[in-house]
Amino acid sequence: MTTILSQPASSTALVPGAVVLDEYVEARGPWSAVVVAGDVLTIVDLDGNQAVDCLLYAAGDTTVRYSAAVTIAQQRSIVLTTGSVLRAETGLPLMTVVADEVGVHDTIGGACSQESNTLRYGQHTREQHACVENFLIEGSRWGLGKRDLVPNINWFMNVPVDPDGALGIVDGLSAPGKRVALRAEVDTLVLVSNCPQVNNPCNGFDPTPVRMIVTHPEDAA
Repeated sequence: MTTILSQPASSTALVPGAVVLDEYVEARGPWSAVVVAGDVLTIVDLDGNQAVDCLLYAAGDTTVRYSAAVTIAQQRSIVLTTGSVLRAETGLPLMTVVADEVGVHDTIGGACSQESNTLRYGQHTREQHACVENFLIEGSRWGLGKRDLVPNINWFMNVPVDPDGALGIVDGLSAPGKRVALRAEVDTLVLVSNCPQVNNPCNGFDPTPVRMIVTHPEDAA
């Protein structure tokens, strides 16, 4: 990971404020950081159509973690966008989507793995790096293991559901430079896999880098 210098983070972040962190995540790579309560994480889809798999944990107690089921039930929608409150299984708000330039993000499609790749796309994909492996690599830095992985968020990923209940992974709705911003409601460990998938359209069959910017809003106490 390296800091991007081509555009000032202060002008790229969706929520103005002092820049706390500005990092570049390579295509196919993992990333993590603790976002302090009140600070805002802006995820920038630099080249467009790049899925960013994401897990959230309360930094003070990582047994408190994101729940797709509770989040969906509370908001009565499977789509994440501005106003979505990302909740733990206890109902505790971990982060809130405070700004979104895409409008549709997924939390039902799950994360790719070497096992699922083999099942869906054939034995020849078994050795391909996948999101579960990224989560395990990055999570180990925080004492997390396979038992700590739960159904995740897929920022910028488009997973429509047909009337008969069938779902698919189709071309994304994002574009170069599109952003989504998340405000931490508690100190939150954010774990990311910049998705390496090349067998379906979630990354346009060509994984690309993303940018992670954390700001401390000007009006924060």
